[in-house]
Amino acid sequence: MKVLFCSSEVVPFAKTGGLADVAGTLPPELANLGVEIKVVLPYYKSIETKKFKIKKIDKDTAVAVIQNNVEVYFIENKKYFDRASLYQYNGVDYRDNLERFTYYCQQTLKLAKKIKFKPDIIHCNDWQSALIPIYLKTIYKKDVFYKKTKTVFTIHNLGYQGLFPKEDLALTGLSDAVFSIDGLEFYGRINLLKGGLLFSDKITTVSATYAEEIQTPQFGCGLEGVLQKRKSDLSGILNGINCQDWDPKKNKALTKNYGPDDIEGKYNNKTNLQKICKLKVNNRIPLLGIITRLADQKGLDILAEVIDKIVQMPIQFVLLGTGDPKYHKLFESIKDKYKNTAIYLSFDPKLAYKIYAGSDMFLMPSYYEPCGLGQLISLNFGTIPIVRKTGGLADTVVDYDPFSKKGNGFVFDNYQSGALLETIKRALCVYHDAEEWKRLVRGAMKCNFSWEASASEYYTLYKKTIGSKK
Repeated sequence: MKVLFCSSEVVPFAKTGGLADVAGTLPPELANLGVEIKVVLPYYKSIETKKFKIKKIDKDTAVAVIQNNVEVYFIENKKYFDRASLYQYNGVDYRDNLERFTYYCQQTLKLAKKIKFKPDIIHCNDWQSALIPIYLKTIYKKDVFYKKTKTVFTIHNLGYQGLFPKEDLALTGLSDAVFSIDGLEFYGRINLLKGGLLFSDKITTVSATYAEEIQTPQFGCGLEGVLQKRKSDLSGILNGINCQDWDPKKNKALTKNYGPDDIEGKYNNKTNLQKICKLKVNNRIPLLGIITRLADQKGLDILAEVIDKIVQMPIQFVLLGTGDPKYHKLFESIKDKYKNTAIYLSFDPKLAYKIYAGSDMFLMPSYYEPCGLGQLISLNFGTIPIVRKTGGLADTVVDYDPFSKKGNGFVFDNYQSGALLETIKRALCVYHDAEEWKRLVRGAMKCNFSWEASASEYYTLYKKTIGSKK
């Protein structure tokens, strides 16, 4: 089976979010299953050519090799991709993003021909690659090379749709016929994501619960009707994590490595984190960590309502993240008011490792969360997640039951600050039962969220798609 995997960002080359993690870790796992897979992304200015041993194959294309000998191809165009960041500058989208990613999609289809790689499946991700399935069903409809090629389209976050003025349709090379209610038209604008949903053979998203949620007005972002129409072709496949990167037994950023059979090293890391954050060194004090984008979607609005009450409890609180200026201002004031807090309004990968390993609890009160990686990583480190029941959080965190002793975290349902506060209090009650908490930590670390199971599900979907008559 041959698969062309298309993503606008891929680790370790370019990243703004979870899409990059998926695109950099799923293909090698699929290669393990015998899939011949190649990855394609734009050749951004920020990509370090020498570091990743990227080699030019012609004036427009370069290639590198990642784990399991998976080839990653780079589409080069200095006009479009030689910029400070991937999609925007100073929080504002580049005005020519439609033109930029039109070029990427067009060149990707040309690339497959150039390297004589005839894909059974083209797997597209988010709006930046959504033109590919549209082209295959229109401009390339009679192209012999792609005659048997099927498409899978993955939604990583329905909130990002690729919206552009209808006057710019000509930039895509598509005819006016696709700009209709049954095509790319969306309230008078071009919606590339909608096109991807309508023109792909199969659609996936990154958790089973999110697949259900996006078919409702609350989480459908205006596309719930389209998704309901494609319900039989829509499935949720949970993201995994790279367990090697997030393995507390091997991670070099930790003060001391540890595992489920010997968790004492976790407390060495807690002491180290307290020292770094200039907090009182005391392993008995519960330490609550949060690593997040500071935005309403991540539950920062309900957290803001009760943050004073939270940090007035006998706990320590560490936050790492950037985002909305109003939350920067809020947490700066929290930092000034409370000595039991450490606030880092930045992006610091090394500190992130230390927070995951050194915290006792990890907070994710998201309004919606398609999959979520933070809770998977925190479980790997034996840091107990406190989450809202939504999307991938609902699919991976099981609420602790004090009677059956089952569960791997603490979950609240209603999106309210009071529910968040009560759930933190519930977690703190269990924390003070030292032996039970250690049992909970060991159990969390035995959860398996590697890519192996997810890759197997994608492989099954690919085979089903190739066999379908659509």
